[in-house]
Amino acid sequence: MDIACTLAKMATLPTRPVGYLLLADDNFVKINPFVGKEIGIRFLQEKYCASCGNQFKDLYRMGFCKNCFFTKPEAGESIIRPELSRAHEGIEDRDLVFEKGYQLQPHVVYLANSGGVKVGVTRAKQKLHRWMDQGASSAIVLAETTNRFEAGQIEVALKAHLSDKTVWQRMLKNEEEPVDLVSEKKRVSALLEGELKEFVSPRDEVFTFEYPIAHFPTKVKSVNLDKTEQLSAVLQGVRGQYLIFEGGAVINLRAHTGYRVAFSL
Repeated sequence: MDIACTLAKMATLPTRPVGYLLLADDNFVKINPFVGKEIGIRFLQEKYCASCGNQFKDLYRMGFCKNCFFTKPEAGESIIRPELSRAHEGIEDRDLVFEKGYQLQPHVVYLANSGGVKVGVTRAKQKLHRWMDQGASSAIVLAETTNRFEAGQIEVALKAHLSDKTVWQRMLKNEEEPVDLVSEKKRVSALLEGELKEFVSPRDEVFTFEYPIAHFPTKVKSVNLDKTEQLSAVLQGVRGQYLIFEGGAVINLRAHTGYRVAFSL
């Protein structure tokens, strides 16, 4: 089966193992059934901005062209740095209507084990998908807030003690150490001061995830479609937004948002 698509983040389903759906031109394609089979990816030398949809020779960041990255609210500063959110004060960054809708809703600060324990922020309704996108083996809600700014303040307070990055190489090789996230939550909560303590969640549910992986690689090498325009190999698994191939080649589909490709499945 040959399909064409403009790459974007794969949709995830909270099943065991996690279900992955690739958005093709006409429909969604289930990726899990292709684990253990040879698949091909060919870059078609076209790139399209995730916002305006126009074609560009190169995209700037996050799948956006340069103009959209610096003007569209979907790429505003508070998307990357929640502590810069100002919608709760009625202050506009790029589009106050969008920013109120995005920022003024319940958020969570979480701890996730994805190649090591990290702290992060996400919208409460998106938490499961956020964790699956990061390839977390387990996660726990540390704090619950009413808006993005409050969550950002907690994350900033904890960055001196915890990483906010996924160690993707360790995650893909499954080298992470098991962690008691309930105990870790208790330890980390004690680091918060003043009003920030009031947001600590009383719930200690630990969420766990399994991924469709036949074999974990011992070494990984990231594939960049600008340098490697074509790849054909046995798909060994999927974790986070990465396809893992026999021999250790891995490709982050989300990092190639906007790239036009042909899949041979």
